[in-house]
Amino acid sequence: MNTKIKCLLLDDELPGLTFLKMVCEQIDELEVVKAYNSPEKLLAEWEGMDFDLLITDIEMPGINGLQVADAIKGKAIIFTTAYKNFAVDAFDKDAIDYVVKPIKPERLKHAIEKVSAHMAKAEAPVKQIQLNTDKGKALISAAKIFAAVTSNIDSRDKILFLNDGVKITVKNSSFEKLLELLPENEFSRINKKAIIALKHVQFYSHDEITADLIYTDGKPYTFPLSEIYRNDFMKRVKN
Repeated sequence: MNTKIKCLLLDDELPGLTFLKMVCEQIDELEVVKAYNSPEKLLAEWEGMDFDLLITDIEMPGINGLQVADAIKGKAIIFTTAYKNFAVDAFDKDAIDYVVKPIKPERLKHAIEKVSAHMAKAEAPVKQIQLNTDKGKALISAAKIFAAVTSNIDSRDKILFLNDGVKITVKNSSFEKLLELLPENEFSRINKKAIIALKHVQFYSHDEITADLIYTDGKPYTFPLSEIYRNDFMKRVKN
């Protein structure tokens, strides 16, 4: 990335905040916009500020860092904390990274590199794929595809589910052919009859995936996760 990553810092302990700010100012890729020692003040101001990343402590009196992350939408998050047991909760908030205190400059720099990669991926050109459908040839943005399942009418056909609820019948296409057209790291085969966009995976267990999109009856989409595709799915969803 050619531009600096603009970041806000949050830590209720002033010595920790001062050290964090000093370390961040030594990282060329970063521009510290403002440092806060009050989560309440940050939440009162963040919407009017231009920034890409929040680096925040987790354990704070009153509002903690996890709650702050819930309130701030569309921004990258790096959590810092002295408590390793918060790691699972941190990644449930889609954190880019989790840095254990005392913060080491090289460890924080590695976390910033992950933010850079995340932002570069978000800025990548949208890929469009051409498919033969029941209504003729169609040019579809891969970013708009939620899932693809085998048609119940003709198993040679696949039904594309788009993010906006539209369904498109793709004629005479295998999942292997579809996956060749789609961005490699963004989709995964999950059973013999379905593939899914990984960004729409909300929860998963050893045999079921729950998506973040909802049926018209208010229930979320769920898909079986079969044993034969489980390991590959697990690798992809953790990347």
